[in-house]
Amino acid sequence: MTPVALPDTDEHQYILTLSCQDTTGIVARISAFIQELGGWIVEADYFTDAHSGWFFTRQAVRASSISISFEELQERFAAIADSIGEHVEWRLYDNAHRKKAVILVSKEGHCLHDLLGRVAQNDYPMEVAAVIGNHENLRPIAEAHGIDFHYIPFPKDAVGKRKAFDKVAAIVNAHEPDAIVLARFMQILPADLCEMWAGRAINIHHSFLPSFMGARPYHQAYQRGVKLIGATCHYATSDLDDGPIIEQDVIRISHKDTPADMQRIGRDAEQQVLARGLRFHLEDRVLVHGNHTVILV
Repeated sequence: MTPVALPDTDEHQYILTLSCQDTTGIVARISAFIQELGGWIVEADYFTDAHSGWFFTRQAVRASSISISFEELQERFAAIADSIGEHVEWRLYDNAHRKKAVILVSKEGHCLHDLLGRVAQNDYPMEVAAVIGNHENLRPIAEAHGIDFHYIPFPKDAVGKRKAFDKVAAIVNAHEPDAIVLARFMQILPADLCEMWAGRAINIHHSFLPSFMGARPYHQAYQRGVKLIGATCHYATSDLDDGPIIEQDVIRISHKDTPADMQRIGRDAEQQVLARGLRFHLEDRVLVHGNHTVILV
Protein backbone atom coordinates (compact mmCIF):
# COMPACT_ATOMS: atom_id res chain seq x y z
CA MET A 1 0.00 0.00 0.00
CA THR A 2 1.33 3.43 -0.94
CA PRO A 3 1.57 5.64 2.16
CA VAL A 4 -0.59 8.76 2.18
CA ALA A 5 1.37 12.03 2.39
CA LEU A 6 0.80 13.84 5.63
CA PRO A 7 -0.36 17.47 5.37
CA ASP A 8 2.07 20.32 5.97
CA THR A 9 1.19 22.28 9.10
CA ASP A 10 1.44 25.49 7.06
CA GLU A 11 -0.67 24.21 4.18
CA HIS A 12 -3.55 26.02 2.54
CA GLN A 13 -6.69 25.29 4.55
CA TYR A 14 -10.31 26.32 4.78
CA ILE A 15 -11.34 26.87 8.39
CA LEU A 16 -14.97 26.35 9.42
CA THR A 17 -16.28 27.45 12.81
CA LEU A 18 -19.87 26.91 13.92
CA SER A 19 -21.91 27.24 17.09
CA CYS A 20 -25.59 26.59 17.75
CA GLN A 21 -28.03 24.93 20.10
CA ASP A 22 -26.94 21.32 20.41
CA THR A 23 -29.00 18.64 18.73
CA THR A 24 -28.43 15.25 17.16
CA GLY A 25 -26.80 14.95 13.75
CA ILE A 26 -24.81 18.20 13.57
CA VAL A 27 -21.44 16.50 13.24
CA ALA A 28 -22.84 14.00 10.75
CA ARG A 29 -24.24 16.75 8.50
CA ILE A 30 -21.02 18.71 8.47
CA SER A 31 -18.89 15.62 7.87
CA ALA A 32 -21.15 14.32 5.11
CA PHE A 33 -21.11 17.72 3.38
CA ILE A 34 -17.31 17.85 3.42
CA GLN A 35 -17.04 14.21 2.33
CA GLU A 36 -19.36 14.74 -0.65
CA LEU A 37 -16.99 17.43 -1.90
CA GLY A 38 -13.98 15.15 -1.46
CA GLY A 39 -12.78 17.28 1.44
CA TRP A 40 -9.92 16.10 3.66
CA ILE A 41 -10.43 17.14 7.28
CA VAL A 42 -7.02 17.63 8.91
CA GLU A 43 -8.25 19.00 12.24
CA ALA A 44 -11.61 18.77 14.02
CA ASP A 45 -12.64 19.92 17.48
CA TYR A 46 -16.04 19.75 19.17
CA PHE A 47 -17.47 20.91 22.47
CA THR A 48 -20.93 21.05 24.00
CA ASP A 49 -21.53 23.25 27.04
CA ALA A 50 -23.66 21.12 29.35
CA HIS A 51 -24.98 24.20 31.16
CA SER A 52 -26.24 26.14 28.14
CA GLY A 53 -26.70 23.24 25.74
CA TRP A 54 -24.66 25.13 23.13
CA PHE A 55 -22.52 23.26 20.59
CA PHE A 56 -19.20 24.50 19.17
CA THR A 57 -16.93 23.16 16.45
CA ARG A 58 -13.86 24.15 14.44
CA GLN A 59 -12.87 22.18 11.35
CA ALA A 60 -9.79 22.60 9.16
CA VAL A 61 -10.05 21.19 5.65
CA ARG A 62 -7.21 20.83 3.17
CA ALA A 63 -8.09 23.36 0.46
CA SER A 64 -6.53 21.31 -2.34
CA SER A 65 -9.02 18.52 -1.64
CA ILE A 66 -11.99 20.76 -2.47
CA SER A 67 -12.68 21.04 -6.20
CA ILE A 68 -15.12 23.97 -6.06
CA SER A 69 -14.24 27.60 -5.41
CA PHE A 70 -14.19 29.04 -1.92
CA GLU A 71 -17.14 31.29 -2.77
CA GLU A 72 -19.21 28.33 -3.93
CA LEU A 73 -18.19 26.42 -0.81
CA GLN A 74 -19.58 29.25 1.30
CA GLU A 75 -22.84 29.31 -0.66
CA ARG A 76 -23.35 25.56 -0.37
CA PHE A 77 -22.57 25.44 3.32
CA ALA A 78 -25.07 28.22 4.02
CA ALA A 79 -27.82 25.73 3.12
CA ILE A 80 -26.37 23.16 5.51
CA ALA A 81 -26.26 25.73 8.32
CA ASP A 82 -29.89 26.66 7.66
CA SER A 83 -30.89 23.00 7.87
CA ILE A 84 -29.28 22.58 11.28
CA GLY A 85 -31.64 25.03 12.97
CA GLU A 86 -32.15 28.60 14.06
CA HIS A 87 -29.51 30.93 15.51
CA VAL A 88 -26.63 29.06 13.90
CA GLU A 89 -23.46 31.16 13.88
CA TRP A 90 -20.84 30.03 11.40
CA ARG A 91 -17.86 31.29 9.46
CA LEU A 92 -15.63 29.96 6.70
CA TYR A 93 -12.14 31.39 6.41
CA ASP A 94 -9.48 30.86 3.76
CA ASN A 95 -6.11 30.88 5.54
CA ALA A 96 -4.36 31.85 2.31
CA HIS A 97 -5.46 35.38 3.19
CA ARG A 98 -3.15 36.54 5.97
CA LYS A 99 -4.95 38.25 8.86
CA LYS A 100 -4.31 41.95 9.35
CA ALA A 101 -3.90 43.83 12.64
CA VAL A 102 -3.58 47.39 13.86
CA ILE A 103 -1.75 47.78 17.18
CA LEU A 104 -2.55 50.56 19.66
CA VAL A 105 0.19 51.47 22.15
CA SER A 106 1.12 54.01 24.78
CA LYS A 107 4.55 54.24 26.48
CA GLU A 108 5.41 50.65 27.41
CA GLY A 109 6.86 48.72 24.50
CA HIS A 110 7.40 45.15 25.71
CA CYS A 111 4.23 43.75 24.09
CA LEU A 112 4.88 45.64 20.85
CA HIS A 113 8.50 44.40 20.76
CA ASP A 114 7.31 40.83 21.28
CA LEU A 115 4.57 40.85 18.64
CA LEU A 116 6.65 42.57 15.96
CA GLY A 117 9.52 40.19 16.66
CA ARG A 118 7.25 37.20 16.12
CA VAL A 119 5.93 38.69 12.87
CA ALA A 120 9.47 39.47 11.68
CA GLN A 121 10.46 35.84 12.26
CA ASN A 122 7.55 34.82 10.01
CA ASP A 123 6.14 32.50 12.67
CA TYR A 124 3.05 34.53 13.50
CA PRO A 125 -0.14 34.46 11.40
CA MET A 126 -0.66 38.18 10.81
CA GLU A 127 0.63 41.30 9.14
CA VAL A 128 0.68 44.60 10.98
CA ALA A 129 -0.93 47.37 8.95
CA ALA A 130 -0.13 50.20 11.36
CA VAL A 131 0.86 51.10 14.89
CA ILE A 132 -0.97 53.96 16.61
CA GLY A 133 0.46 55.56 19.73
CA ASN A 134 -0.56 58.36 22.07
CA HIS A 135 3.15 58.97 22.73
CA GLU A 136 6.06 59.19 20.28
CA ASN A 137 8.54 56.96 22.10
CA LEU A 138 7.58 53.69 20.35
CA ARG A 139 7.80 55.14 16.84
CA PRO A 140 11.39 53.83 16.31
CA ILE A 141 10.28 50.27 17.09
CA ALA A 142 7.49 50.32 14.50
CA GLU A 143 9.57 52.05 11.84
CA ALA A 144 12.47 49.64 12.39
CA HIS A 145 10.05 46.93 11.25
CA GLY A 146 8.89 48.99 8.27
CA ILE A 147 5.48 49.73 9.78
CA ASP A 148 3.75 53.11 9.69
CA PHE A 149 3.49 54.78 13.09
CA HIS A 150 0.71 57.29 13.73
CA TYR A 151 1.09 59.64 16.70
CA ILE A 152 -2.22 60.84 18.14
CA PRO A 153 -1.95 62.73 21.44
CA PHE A 154 -4.77 62.30 23.95
CA PRO A 155 -5.73 65.46 25.86
CA LYS A 156 -7.16 65.02 29.34
CA ASP A 157 -10.41 66.84 28.62
CA ALA A 158 -13.36 64.78 27.41
CA VAL A 159 -13.89 66.68 24.15
CA GLY A 160 -10.24 66.47 23.15
CA LYS A 161 -10.07 62.79 24.04
CA ARG A 162 -13.14 62.05 21.94
CA LYS A 163 -11.59 63.80 18.94
CA ALA A 164 -8.44 61.75 19.44
CA PHE A 165 -10.45 58.52 19.45
CA ASP A 166 -12.18 59.62 16.25
CA LYS A 167 -8.77 60.01 14.60
CA VAL A 168 -7.74 56.57 15.84
CA ALA A 169 -10.96 55.06 14.52
CA ALA A 170 -10.46 56.64 11.09
CA ILE A 171 -7.01 55.09 10.74
CA VAL A 172 -8.08 51.71 12.08
CA ASN A 173 -11.19 51.47 9.90
CA ALA A 174 -9.27 52.47 6.77
CA HIS A 175 -7.24 49.25 7.14
CA GLU A 176 -10.27 47.01 7.87
CA PRO A 177 -8.22 44.88 10.28
CA ASP A 178 -9.12 41.45 11.61
CA ALA A 179 -7.74 42.47 15.01
CA ILE A 180 -7.30 45.75 16.85
CA VAL A 181 -4.69 44.99 19.49
CA LEU A 182 -4.56 47.15 22.62
CA ALA A 183 -0.95 46.37 23.54
CA ARG A 184 -0.86 48.29 26.83
CA PHE A 185 -2.70 51.18 25.18
CA MET A 186 -3.84 52.44 28.59
CA GLN A 187 -6.88 54.28 27.22
CA ILE A 188 -10.48 53.15 27.73
CA LEU A 189 -12.25 52.61 24.42
CA PRO A 190 -15.56 54.48 24.09
CA ALA A 191 -18.66 52.29 24.01
CA ASP A 192 -19.34 53.01 20.33
CA LEU A 193 -15.86 51.81 19.30
CA CYS A 194 -16.24 48.72 21.47
CA GLU A 195 -19.46 47.97 19.61
CA MET A 196 -17.95 48.76 16.20
CA TRP A 197 -14.95 46.53 16.88
CA ALA A 198 -16.79 43.81 18.82
CA GLY A 199 -14.98 40.51 18.53
CA ARG A 200 -11.90 42.22 17.04
CA ALA A 201 -10.63 44.57 19.77
CA ILE A 202 -8.26 42.56 21.95
CA ASN A 203 -6.82 43.93 25.19
CA ILE A 204 -4.03 42.75 27.47
CA HIS A 205 -4.75 43.57 31.11
CA HIS A 206 -1.92 43.23 33.62
CA SER A 207 -3.94 41.27 36.16
CA PHE A 208 -5.59 37.87 36.47
CA LEU A 209 -9.14 39.09 35.91
CA PRO A 210 -11.64 39.47 37.49
CA SER A 211 -9.17 40.50 40.22
CA PHE A 212 -7.87 44.06 40.20
CA MET A 213 -9.77 45.62 37.33
CA GLY A 214 -9.05 49.15 36.17
CA ALA A 215 -5.95 51.24 36.76
CA ARG A 216 -2.74 50.30 38.63
CA PRO A 217 -3.55 46.60 39.18
CA TYR A 218 -0.01 45.81 40.37
CA HIS A 219 -0.38 48.41 43.10
CA GLN A 220 -3.77 46.94 43.98
CA ALA A 221 -2.18 43.48 44.14
CA TYR A 222 0.62 44.77 46.37
CA GLN A 223 -1.86 46.35 48.78
CA ARG A 224 -3.78 43.07 48.93
CA GLY A 225 -0.64 41.04 49.59
CA VAL A 226 -1.21 38.48 46.84
CA LYS A 227 1.31 35.74 46.10
CA LEU A 228 0.34 35.35 42.44
CA ILE A 229 0.15 38.02 39.77
CA GLY A 230 -1.05 37.44 36.25
CA ALA A 231 -2.21 38.76 32.91
CA THR A 232 -5.44 38.43 30.95
CA CYS A 233 -6.08 38.69 27.22
CA HIS A 234 -9.72 39.50 26.55
CA TYR A 235 -12.05 41.11 24.06
CA ALA A 236 -12.70 44.75 24.85
CA THR A 237 -16.28 45.70 25.69
CA SER A 238 -17.97 48.76 27.14
CA ASP A 239 -17.74 47.09 30.57
CA LEU A 240 -14.19 47.91 31.66
CA ASP A 241 -11.94 44.84 31.79
CA ASP A 242 -15.00 42.58 31.78
CA GLY A 243 -15.06 41.32 28.18
CA PRO A 244 -14.88 37.63 27.18
CA ILE A 245 -11.56 36.16 28.33
CA ILE A 246 -9.35 34.51 25.72
CA GLU A 247 -6.20 33.56 27.65
CA GLN A 248 -4.66 33.97 31.13
CA ASP A 249 -1.54 33.03 33.07
CA VAL A 250 0.06 33.69 36.46
CA ILE A 251 3.53 34.11 37.98
CA ARG A 252 4.39 33.48 41.65
CA ILE A 253 5.80 36.38 43.67
CA SER A 254 6.77 36.88 47.32
CA HIS A 255 6.34 39.39 50.12
CA LYS A 256 9.66 40.94 49.09
CA ASP A 257 8.35 42.13 45.72
CA THR A 258 7.39 45.78 45.42
CA PRO A 259 4.90 47.12 42.86
CA ALA A 260 7.90 47.96 40.65
CA ASP A 261 9.12 44.36 40.96
CA MET A 262 5.66 43.11 40.05
CA GLN A 263 5.60 45.30 36.96
CA ARG A 264 8.97 43.93 35.85
CA ILE A 265 8.04 40.31 36.57
CA GLY A 266 4.57 40.70 35.09
CA ARG A 267 5.83 41.85 31.69
CA ASP A 268 6.78 38.27 30.84
CA ALA A 269 3.23 37.09 31.52
CA GLU A 270 1.74 39.98 29.59
CA GLN A 271 3.80 39.22 26.48
CA GLN A 272 3.10 35.50 26.52
CA VAL A 273 -0.60 35.80 27.27
CA LEU A 274 -1.21 38.43 24.58
CA ALA A 275 0.76 36.46 22.00
CA ARG A 276 -1.14 33.23 22.72
CA GLY A 277 -4.56 34.85 22.94
CA LEU A 278 -4.04 36.83 19.75
CA ARG A 279 -2.84 33.71 17.92
CA PHE A 280 -5.99 31.84 19.01
CA HIS A 281 -8.05 34.72 17.59
CA LEU A 282 -6.11 34.89 14.32
CA GLU A 283 -6.42 31.13 13.80
CA ASP A 284 -10.20 31.23 14.38
CA ARG A 285 -9.93 29.12 17.52
CA VAL A 286 -12.03 31.43 19.70
CA LEU A 287 -15.81 31.05 19.71
CA VAL A 288 -17.71 33.55 21.85
CA HIS A 289 -21.03 32.80 23.52
CA GLY A 290 -22.32 35.59 25.73
CA ASN A 291 -19.45 36.60 28.00
CA HIS A 292 -17.77 33.21 27.71
CA THR A 293 -15.29 31.86 25.19
CA VAL A 294 -14.59 28.38 23.92
CA ILE A 295 -10.99 27.96 22.76
CA LEU A 296 -10.68 25.05 20.34
CA VAL A 297 -6.99 24.13 20.24
